[in-house]
Order: sequence, then structure tokens, then C-alpha cells
Amino acid sequence: MTELHLWLRHEARTTERRTPIVPDDARRLVGNGVELTVEESPQRVFPIEEYEEAGCRVAPAGSWVTAPRDAVVLGLKELPGEPAELTHRHIFFGHAYKGQPGAAELLGRFAAGGGTLFDLEYLVDDTGRRLAAFGFWAGYLGAALAVLRQRGRLRAPLTPTTKEDLDETLKPAADDAEFTGLVIGALGRSGRGARAAFATAGVDPTCWDLAETRDLDRPALLRHDVMVNAVLATTPVPPFLREQDLDTPDRRLRTLCDVTCDVGSPLNVLPVYDDTTSWDKPVRRLRDTPPLDLIAIDNLPSLLPLESSADFSAALLPQLLDFGGSGPWGRCLDRFRDASRAHGLDKGESLER
Repeated sequence: MTELHLWLRHEARTTERRTPIVPDDARRLVGNGVELTVEESPQRVFPIEEYEEAGCRVAPAGSWVTAPRDAVVLGLKELPGEPAELTHRHIFFGHAYKGQPGAAELLGRFAAGGGTLFDLEYLVDDTGRRLAAFGFWAGYLGAALAVLRQRGRLRAPLTPTTKEDLDETLKPAADDAEFTGLVIGALGRSGRGARAAFATAGVDPTCWDLAETRDLDRPALLRHDVMVNAVLATTPVPPFLREQDLDTPDRRLRTLCDVTCDVGSPLNVLPVYDDTTSWDKPVRRLRDTPPLDLIAIDNLPSLLPLESSADFSAALLPQLLDFGGSGPWGRCLDRFRDASRAHGLDKGESLER
């Protein structure tokens, strides 16, 4: 690996507590010759002092915009709206390759500044399997919130917690009514997380995956009380729920949690809502009679920031130590170039500077 300067940025989103690199793994990066600058962040689950002790340099929040041109800016969620021209190489979840709102604008900022996006969603091995993901914890929290809503115990605003404390709230009480659960995408990372949370809550959910969704039985879907969607669609498929399904007279479905949150994308399998929910207002009522509540929060793992950050960082660390022009990072670059060309933004940018 050529000499690498990573710049861990502060997250602009106020509800983002996670980090892609925890202090223990920062120490390993530094020990392997990586220069690591970490921005101060009052909301990051790990204090800046732990990064200093790991041998990292400290910079003010938001100073990545004036970082050296060869620095690779590392984050998780969306960038702030400025600057209009992005000159650096960036690693984060861009959500810009599946027709999402704002995709063309983001890619245009990279084209204007000559920068590059290495989207973490497309950091994959040669079989297409993601190498670093928050999926398990997204599924776990999605199912957990759905259970708490169904049992009348979900309190807003949501606040970060620990798995131990969350699991205490999930344990069934003697007066809890029984209900049926459904996990779609049950064999993937998010699906496994959702199944684990249901198990903690004492619920044995129905589990559907590819075999069950090729010829979807919507009446059977609507006969469940709680549904968790954990499907990450990569090609268009018929929607799992349509507006007319919500008005089916015998609909039993009362709580719907969309872990994937592909709202606005042509790949969205739940085109029955047009905006995500939030920590302040985690639930939206889609129908009053009979009631149907939606939970669609696009940074669920941030509610368990310690556990989810540690798992993600452990998976990302070996990839950062092998940052270069081939393998997974090369595939990331190819996806960026393909998406840029699709928007008329031809990119010839090289991975190396």
C-alpha cells in the first residue's frame, strides 16, 4: 500500500453517533504507517481523547474541506451541502447509484471538483458480497422498534442505548398480547438481525427470502401483524406492498418497519410512503382504519453506536490497510465512473494521486 492519509470527518447529521473507525482500530492503522487525522465531534460515541491516545492527529469539525488534496476523507452519512465542488477522494455511503433523490447533484459536485466517491455500499468481494456493513444492527433495531410499537412501549424521541438495555425492554411482559411477525429478506445480514431481535422479544417470525418473494403472496403478507422489510434490492422487482393493499378490508398488518429505506428509488419495494421517519418522530400513521404505522429510519444502527461501530470498524480495517487501485476499491471506483457516465459526467479520475 502506498502512503495513505485518512481524514475521519465529523458527521453533519445530528443523530449520527457512529464512526467507521473506532479508536482501537485507529491505533492499528497508525501502527501500520497510515496517517490518520480525526475531526473533533461532540456527538461521536468515542471521545476525541481516545483517538489522540491512539496516535491520531486532531482537527476541528468540518475542516476536511481544506485537508491536503491527497487525503482520503472517511465518513458514513451524507456530506453537508457545501462546498459545491468536491476535490478529495471520499469514502462514505453516498446513496447515489440507484436513482435516489439528490444523486445527480452529489455526483455533479464530484465532477465539478475532480473528486471521487468510494461508496461503502459497493465495497464488495469478487462475488459481490459487501465487505463492511451495518446490516445486522439495522435489522436488529428495525425489528426491535417494530415490536415496541406493536406492544405500545415505543417512546419518542429515540435516544442511543446499549444492546443490554434495549434487550431488557424487548423481553415480553406477562400482559403482552401475542402477535405474528414477518421478516422479508430473512437470510441476509439485516434479516438475521431482525430474526435475532424477534427471538429476544419472544416472537417466532415467519421468514421469507428469494424463494417466497419470486411469487409474492400478498394476502399472506397482510395476515401478519408486524412486518420488517430487510431486502436490499439491486434490480427492479414487483413491490411487496401497494397503496391498494393498505385498503384491503381484512388487512391484519398494523406495524410496518422498512429497514432498507429505498424511498424515492425505482428499486423501492415499499412504494407506500414518500419520506423517512426520524428519531424525533419515529412513527408515521399510514392508515387510520384499521391502523397501520410505519417506521422508516435510515440510520437505525446509530441507536446502538458502540456495538455497530465496533463491528463495522473491524470489517473495514483490513480493507483500509489494503487501499489501492485494484480489488474491492477498484470495483468501487468502477461503480462511481459508471454512475457518473450515466448522468453525463464522464470521469477519468485515477485512484492514485
